[in-house]
Amino acid sequence: MEEQTQQQQAGPEVEARIRTSFERQGLMRHLGAHLSHIAPGCVHIVLPSRPEVTQQHGYIHAGATSAIADSAGGYAAFTLFPENTSVLTVEYKINLLAPAIGDHLEAVGTVLKAGRTLTVCQLEVFGVQGGHRTLIATGQQTLMCVKERSEEPGEPSSM
Repeated sequence: MEEQTQQQQAGPEVEARIRTSFERQGLMRHLGAHLSHIAPGCVHIVLPSRPEVTQQHGYIHAGATSAIADSAGGYAAFTLFPENTSVLTVEYKINLLAPAIGDHLEAVGTVLKAGRTLTVCQLEVFGVQGGHRTLIATGQQTLMCVKERSEEPGEPSSM
């Protein structure tokens, strides 16, 4: 499915909705991550390697690896959700397969099954060094489509 969605691009409205939401994510901004590809059911996030995201051995920290995987899957699902909805992760599992090394990491979230309420995504994270990609993590995620509601003053936010 990834090869098929690689050539596709999301429509301008969907892409704007994804980018606007992503820009509100303080953690992604803090990590220095950015969106590199947005297609229907598939999103790529790049995390440049820098000392602030490493652990004691110099590898990119599993927390940073997991965070970009979670966001890539969430935004892949969000590309297929209707207007006036948002996305929440219900659960995810990630397997770390190799040390997270490279010039940058690239997380790829791909929708496996889109449902009305729940969507399941495949998560992959690659270490990229000099154009060579190595799979360093894989996982699966379940996400929930949440209808946005207009908020009354004093009401808690739905997110």
